[in-house]
Amino acid sequence: MGMKNSKGKEALFTEINITPLTDIFLVLLIIMMVVAPTFQSNDTSIKIPEINSGISVESTNATVSVTKEGNMYLNGNPVTEENLSDELIALKDSLEKPELVVKADEKVKSAKIMEIMNAAQDAEYKKLIVAGEPLSKKEQKDLENKKKTRG
Repeated sequence: MGMKNSKGKEALFTEINITPLTDIFLVLLIIMMVVAPTFQSNDTSIKIPEINSGISVESTNATVSVTKEGNMYLNGNPVTEENLSDELIALKDSLEKPELVVKADEKVKSAKIMEIMNAAQDAEYKKLIVAGEPLSKKEQKDLENKKKTRG
């Protein structure tokens, strides 16, 4: 593309218009400034996520409930870590499928859940389901009351 200079000769246009390029960069900068705060993590407010969808847990499965104190219950009956595997083996014959559901309070340590998983593996359960909803306070009180009335 040529332009005529003051002497009448045709000269080449060698300048680049950077205005559109600057506009693009400014738009990208604004987008990043708006979006960047959403990527920051807040470690002080870590909580168990709530589940909005999923499948319901069948009541025909064996259920191990763990209270915040660490007490375990197999289908509402108190059970200890030592005899959990034996209790699961005894219960396995009465179940349609060898599946175990674990319901635990949000304050239960993951090591306790791992112990339940190991007991289920020893009892040869094929599937372990960790319920997304922890034990409610009412469920924990009901289990504690059952323990007191039996003990």
